[in-house]
Amino acid sequence: MERLKGKVAIITGGAGGIGMATANLFLKEGAKVVIVDLDKEALEKATFALAHENISYCVADVSKAEDNEKFVKNTLKVHGKIDIFFANAGIEGTSKPISEYPEAMFDKVIAVNLKGVWLGCHYVIPKMEVGGSVMITSSVAGLKGFAGLGAYVATKHAVIGIMRVAALENAERKIRVNTIHPGPVNNDMMRRIEKDISPENPNEVMKGFEATVPFGRYVESDEIADMALFLASEDSKFITGCIHVVDGGMMTG
Repeated sequence: MERLKGKVAIITGGAGGIGMATANLFLKEGAKVVIVDLDKEALEKATFALAHENISYCVADVSKAEDNEKFVKNTLKVHGKIDIFFANAGIEGTSKPISEYPEAMFDKVIAVNLKGVWLGCHYVIPKMEVGGSVMITSSVAGLKGFAGLGAYVATKHAVIGIMRVAALENAERKIRVNTIHPGPVNNDMMRRIEKDISPENPNEVMKGFEATVPFGRYVESDEIADMALFLASEDSKFITGCIHVVDGGMMTG
């Protein structure tokens, strides 16, 4: 069943685990997909791995206005329209208490995770088709605190505000805007976080995170992609301004 047949999707952070899983699912469901990321080599590898006639990529830094404008223009030039925007690019920063957190790293996390989402909405949404869908990757860290991840937590809370404002501002055009909140994801970002928290015992950090999840494991990128597909498709045509948690029950406690 091609639930996205004829649709054009942009996915930022497209060379990462969630981005690739979502691109793969969107392609299977009939979409034309443009993946956006900072690293050209990573994008080339992702495009090769996805191996589909309807995949293309654009090298861009989401924290820069001109790069957001570039991937929007490129998508419109190639495909003529934009139906789906998945603002998924993000970085974790480092794991240190606020009192010890490097200001330069704080600024970088804010630039990518928060300003990058704002710029994406600023440049993409006005060019989207009526009835389009915007998804923003937040996190369970957008709903609760995690010691040592102050910058990351701040940005993931803040994008909920962007989502709610954008949902109101674009309701007249029937453009839906929602956030997705994964629990700890079994991907490279979590491997870096685990190692950053405990270089000697990252596996113990993993076990600690897993112990907070009632389902007893990390969420897989494919499971985030499933939620993104629901929100991108007409199945969610009357859902906007909402948070969507994919965490194996982590937020119930």
